[in-house]
Amino acid sequence: MLTTNQTVQGALASISSSVLFSLMFLFGLFMQPLSGTQVASWRILMMLLSLVLLVSVTKQWQHVFDYLKTLKTLKEWLLFVLPTPILGGQIWLFMWGPVNGFGLDVTLGYFLLPLVMILIGRFFYRESMSRLQWVAAVCAAIGICYDIFQYGSISWVTLFACFGYPPYYLLRRKLAVPPITGLLSDLTLLTPVVLIMLYVNSGYSMVAESHKFWYLLPLLGAFSALAMSLTMVASSKLPVSLFGALSYLEPMLLFVFSITVLHQSLDEGGSLFMYAMITLALLFMIMESIIAYITRKRDNQLRGYIEPQIDSFPPQHRINNRRIKGILAAYRFRKIKRYQQKINRINRKNDQLQIK
Repeated sequence: MLTTNQTVQGALASISSSVLFSLMFLFGLFMQPLSGTQVASWRILMMLLSLVLLVSVTKQWQHVFDYLKTLKTLKEWLLFVLPTPILGGQIWLFMWGPVNGFGLDVTLGYFLLPLVMILIGRFFYRESMSRLQWVAAVCAAIGICYDIFQYGSISWVTLFACFGYPPYYLLRRKLAVPPITGLLSDLTLLTPVVLIMLYVNSGYSMVAESHKFWYLLPLLGAFSALAMSLTMVASSKLPVSLFGALSYLEPMLLFVFSITVLHQSLDEGGSLFMYAMITLALLFMIMESIIAYITRKRDNQLRGYIEPQIDSFPPQHRINNRRIKGILAAYRFRKIKRYQQKINRINRKNDQLQIK
C-alpha cells in the first residue's frame, strides 16, 4: 500500500512538473516586449531568489555547506564550476527559442535527449541496452539521417538542446553533486553575468515601465522552483523505468504548444518522416519503460532513486557510492570541528585556572 501511494504521488509530481516546464516555454510570449535573452536573464534571477527561499524554508543550508566543504582540490572545484555555462546556455535556449521561431527545433532536441543519454550510458559507462532501446535508437538515427540527406543539415538549436545536457549531467555526477546544491551554485555563478546583460540590454528600464512584470517575474521564478522541486520529488518516489516513461510528457506538451500557440508548421522543424521516426522511437522507449516497470512490480523490487536519470544512466550504485563518501567526509569534518572546539574550551579553562 505504501509503495502504491508513493508511486501515485511520484506520478502526480512528475506530470505537474512537466506541465509547469511547458508553461514556462510560453513565458516569452507573455513577457514581450522583452527579448528571449532578457527573459532568460530574469528567469535565472527569479529562480535563484525562489531557490534561496525554498532552501531556507526546508532548512537545507547545512547540507549545501557540508557538500561544499568536501571539495578540497583545485581539480574538484574546476569540475564543480565547469557545468555552469552549459546550464546557462540551456536556460537561454529554452526561453529564446520559442519567441524566435525555433520552438519546434527546441522540442525536437528534448525528444532526442533521452536517446542521447542512453547511448552515452552505453558507450561511456558500458551499460547494456535492451532490444527495444536499440530499435528506438536506430529509428531516431534513420529519421535524423534522412533530414540531413534531404536538407543538408539539422538545426543547431536541436543539436544544442539534445547534446548540451549530457555533459552537464556527466560532470555533475562525477562529483555526485546533490541537485539543489548544484543548481544553487550554478544560479549564483550566473547572476553577475545576467545582471550585466540586463544592464547592457536595458532590461531593468523595460521591466520598470510595465506593471505586468511585477507579477509575471515572481510567477516565473515560482514556476521554476516548483517545477524543479516536483521533479526531485518524482525522482525520489518513482522507479527508474516509470520516471523515464513520464519524462516524455514534457517534450510532447512542447510539441503541441509549438504547433497550436506558437503557430509553427512541421516543415519549420524538420520533415514529416523524421517526426514519424522520432515518434516511433519514443513509442519503443515508452514500451520498454512500461515493460521494465511491470517486471519490477512483479518481482516486488520497486525502488526509487536519488536524482533524475533515464533508465540506467549513469549507474546508480556509482552515484550512491560517491555520495556516501561525500557525506562521510562532511561528517568527519563536523566531528573533528566539534572536538577542536571542545579542546579549545578546555584550554581556555586551563589558562583561566593558571591565571588565578
